[in-house]
Amino acid sequence: MKMSGLPKPYYHDESSGITIYHGDFRKVLPWIGQFDLLLTDPPYGLGEKLRGGKTGMMKGCFNEMVDDGWDKRPETWEIQMMVSAASDYIIWGGNYFCESLKGSQCVLVWDKMNGTNPMADCEIAMTSFSMGARMFSRHHFSAGCGGKVHPTQKPLPLMQWCLSMCPEAATIIDPYCGSGTTIVAAKLEGRKAIGIEISEKYCEIAANRLRQRVLF
Repeated sequence: MKMSGLPKPYYHDESSGITIYHGDFRKVLPWIGQFDLLLTDPPYGLGEKLRGGKTGMMKGCFNEMVDDGWDKRPETWEIQMMVSAASDYIIWGGNYFCESLKGSQCVLVWDKMNGTNPMADCEIAMTSFSMGARMFSRHHFSAGCGGKVHPTQKPLPLMQWCLSMCPEAATIIDPYCGSGTTIVAAKLEGRKAIGIEISEKYCEIAANRLRQRVLF
């Protein structure tokens, strides 16, 4: 892969140590050094399922993303590239990447408290931690698009909880920044963080969230 150098930050806040880069993480990551924690939510490869059937409800909210292949699952070497950038990792949807995360000992479980919602009852994150499994229970966003600006957006309290699993991590990296929830959580918890996002639309959404006096 041809490297073109580190792009100019899309968003940077010197006081909090928060930066967002607009670009392909495969081209950006080699230029930005090592981190204490990789906290990310890569695509799971579920785009076809989101186009129809019971879970096709998501298409009505995010047509432009569901239709353009946004949810292509990263290959093994891409997962390994992300993992090698940090001392520890928390990767949501890690059960889709078992072949890449064979050394994972601890799982984190998000109980969505969905009730009769046709979407999954929970989501699983694979980690590098040597401890027992942990579970976080919180109701997902309201039905349809309510409260969401990205189709796979995680609740902010969930990402703050993830950070509490690794209190010594001072620097955070999220190569699939999306709407910026990981980065917002890092700012709230006083951690330095870098997010990388290939969509300029979501870079702007993430930047706007970080500019808010009351973060959401």
